[in-house]
Amino acid sequence: MKSSTKKLSPGKEPCHAPQMVVQPDKEALMKRLNRIEGQVRGVNKMIAEDRYCVDILNQVSALQSALDAVAMLLLENHTHGCMQGAIKSGKGDEAIDELMAVVRKFAR
Repeated sequence: MKSSTKKLSPGKEPCHAPQMVVQPDKEALMKRLNRIEGQVRGVNKMIAEDRYCVDILNQVSALQSALDAVAMLLLENHTHGCMQGAIKSGKGDEAIDELMAVVRKFAR
């Protein structure tokens, strides 16, 4: 089912306002997430089959790395799109505060 959202031009709305944004790398993100979903099912199966703990932990580590890669791509898109538009429209301080709150979640 396709979304009926249209791409918002950077700066049209403040970045901190909830909005629909068409991801520029949508296909790549979805492909990565589908692969991650398969990896999660694989880990679930490994646990169900009582596989060796270290093998499962290695797969969990791979999952974490894959999720980090998705997050970094989203962060890059956000910085080049929403952040850039917010700064150009004079709403940079609010956008930076929002970005830093998100980055703090990843720094834990």
